[in-house]
Amino acid sequence: MRRLILPALCAGVLMLAGCDSAESPAPDAGSGVDVDAPADDTDAGAGAAPPACPFTAAQVSDLLGQPLTDQGNCLFGDGNGVASLNITTASRTAGETTYEYQREQATQTYREVTDLDGGGKGYLAVKDIGAEAVVISEAGTYTMTLSSFERLGSSPDGYRQALRRLLDALP
Repeated sequence: MRRLILPALCAGVLMLAGCDSAESPAPDAGSGVDVDAPADDTDAGAGAAPPACPFTAAQVSDLLGQPLTDQGNCLFGDGNGVASLNITTASRTAGETTYEYQREQATQTYREVTDLDGGGKGYLAVKDIGAEAVVISEAGTYTMTLSSFERLGSSPDGYRQALRRLLDALP
């Protein structure tokens, strides 16, 4: 019985303090939080919302020269569970924040990493069985990953050329 008194007492104190409440307490007036103020939208000019998926399955099939199906969330596959193209979008600010880390990871994962020239910031990384490209533009950030395309891997420059076609077709 003694073992149950302390946990029950602690639970009672927490309930009285409101710690079991599903609602978060409102900030008090002196806390420096302006409850009625709208959120600061300083990222609006930098593409606050991530861009939509830039391609349809028909478009990527045409660009890559291989039939692909839409598997949702900007993921396209060959229908056999092997080859895939995944496109992740983010705001320009989010891309800027993670860019150096992503590029560093690419140098450890891919055989060759080169900077993109032209509008925006980005890189293209390739290896025998896959490739990745990251581009940060006014529209937002796009990360494209190609994986296990047998036809692209059989050509020395296949993945690079495929990603270049995708990058050139971005809005």
